[in-house]
Amino acid sequence: QVQLVESGGGLVRAGGPLVLSCEAYGANFSSYAMGWFRQAPGKEREFVAAASSTGSTTNYADTVKDRFTVSRVNAKHTAFLRIDSLKPEDTAVYYCAAQFTQPWQTTVYYRRPNEYDYWGQGTQVTVFS
Repeated sequence: QVQLVESGGGLVRAGGPLVLSCEAYGANFSSYAMGWFRQAPGKEREFVAAASSTGSTTNYADTVKDRFTVSRVNAKHTAFLRIDSLKPEDTAVYYCAAQFTQPWQTTVYYRRPNEYDYWGQGTQVTVFS
């Protein structure tokens, strides 16, 4: 079982960059595909980015693919989400999620929340203009 802890959120000015971190505990991090989701007030949780277990394959929601970058450092059990050119509409709670994959599934990633078994507690990002 893996535990996930997000960090890096806060109150940030529009236009700037922000990097969120997701540190994993309790499992072999390199066996897990990782995903990032966000949930704004009154809205459903939405997919933003995913990375395969090795980080060799990444995927993004169309609405964010030009500004968001997902990465991971398996040796540090940490995944990252970099957001460039922040906009007020990026305001949301950001969650990371993990899903176990088999050793041969090095390019597999997931986009739907119900495909992930493990979730962090979320980190709030509030963007002001």
